[in-house]
Amino acid sequence: MASDFLREIAGPAGVLEALLDEPAAAPRAVAVFGHPHPLHGGTMHTKALYQAAKAMPGIGVAALRFNFRGVGRSAGTFDAGPGEKADFKAAIDFVADRFPDTPIWAAGMSFGSWIAMTAGADDARVSLLLAIAPPVDRYDFDALKTCTLPKFIIHGEEDELISIKEIRKFYAQLPEPKELVTIEYANHLFEGKTPLVGEAVEDLLADFNTVRT
Repeated sequence: MASDFLREIAGPAGVLEALLDEPAAAPRAVAVFGHPHPLHGGTMHTKALYQAAKAMPGIGVAALRFNFRGVGRSAGTFDAGPGEKADFKAAIDFVADRFPDTPIWAAGMSFGSWIAMTAGADDARVSLLLAIAPPVDRYDFDALKTCTLPKFIIHGEEDELISIKEIRKFYAQLPEPKELVTIEYANHLFEGKTPLVGEAVEDLLADFNTVRT
């Protein structure tokens, strides 16, 4: 697999810094990842997000991680949601152009999962949604309650910010298809457990049929 440092993603507020990991053969899908909250240290290098993205090439999926506006070398300033959703759409535009006719998956962690799932649910090019530690009690995830795309959630059983009880309540309101994986003894950042996030991604998505029906 190859890892490329990219500078050319054109975002609505300027250039977005990104990393692309590709499988050895032509990818069967491409996943776009949104990272945790920029004002709380979240970047495309956050460890659990890194593990999730790095798992993708092993199951034949390309993975694009990028920094939201104002993070790292990405232009612009934090916009508390609307701007970051626009950034995510720009990242989808990028992979749609680079990998034409390839299914696109929208993925993210924490704040980035809210961005990815809500932007992805509203984009006809997206065929799967993946959330890692979604803050379902802090942001508006209502769009997911009527979304019929496949929805996958990975959450730590000891998440100190978003309780597993809240996640299960939210999950119960989602239409099929869906799947929830919990990681024992894991907190919000999956500290000490980040490799298990990558393993969960592989287990959930290795055999997923990327063709929309």
